[in-house]
Amino acid sequence: MIEIPRLPLAEWIDDGLDVLTGQFAGATKVVSDLMETGIEGTVDALMWLPPGVTIVLAGLLVWRLTGIRTALFALAGLALLWNLGLWEATLQTLVMVLIATLIAVSVGGPLGILAALSPSAYRIIFPVLDFMQTMPAFVYLIPAIPFFGLGPVAAIFSTVIFAMPPAIRLTTLGIRQVPADLVEAADAFGATRRQKLWKVQLPLAVPTIMAGINQTIMLALSMVVIAAMIGAQGLGGEVWRAIQRNEAGMGFEAGIAVVILAMLLDRITQGIGRRGKDQPST
Repeated sequence: MIEIPRLPLAEWIDDGLDVLTGQFAGATKVVSDLMETGIEGTVDALMWLPPGVTIVLAGLLVWRLTGIRTALFALAGLALLWNLGLWEATLQTLVMVLIATLIAVSVGGPLGILAALSPSAYRIIFPVLDFMQTMPAFVYLIPAIPFFGLGPVAAIFSTVIFAMPPAIRLTTLGIRQVPADLVEAADAFGATRRQKLWKVQLPLAVPTIMAGINQTIMLALSMVVIAAMIGAQGLGGEVWRAIQRNEAGMGFEAGIAVVILAMLLDRITQGIGRRGKDQPST
């Protein structure tokens, strides 16, 4: 029987990571220290405010963006998290999710625009997105550790990679769904490519782009919880500790906190999307 030699794919990946780690270890160490300091400073600033004040401010923000019913849910939900002793963990998770989402959207938005305007870029980017979205989430934790070590920065790095595809896909979709007659009208009036993008395509694509940001936030929240396995704090850390100690009640409390936070972030982003859709373009 003919034996086919095994392809040393794992060895190639390990060697590649070793080379990259050796080349960029200094830079990633600086980035890791800066980001960790920023995360801790932001959480400390939020913890400096009395929880009651933060809850009221959050309720007012939700009321402004979504309405009174969701605002009441926000007040009740956040008060419950405070009562359960999960306030600091909730703020840690919120900060990591917002930072990861900001980075994912900052990178994914331009890539989505590029894929929408360039067919060749579309053919390159979207197969990569298919690969990224079918890869198991736990795999993204592995390369984060040699670059950033254990902790919240590695969690944010893996979360950005995992949560970025919806931002790219729906930005591309939103721009491509702009009616062709409006684009042709902009061309007829002599609009440049930049003017057409900023004055016509992006404003009309805002609801779809916001849907992509919404999905990015939801994926970031789920990944931040998984990233507790590599030292991330927050609600994921509470879930991980409950698993290690076999304390089902603690795990369900942390899980309910994740659900409340996810519902609030979902309603807020949907509210922003509706406001962007209803606002008349100039």
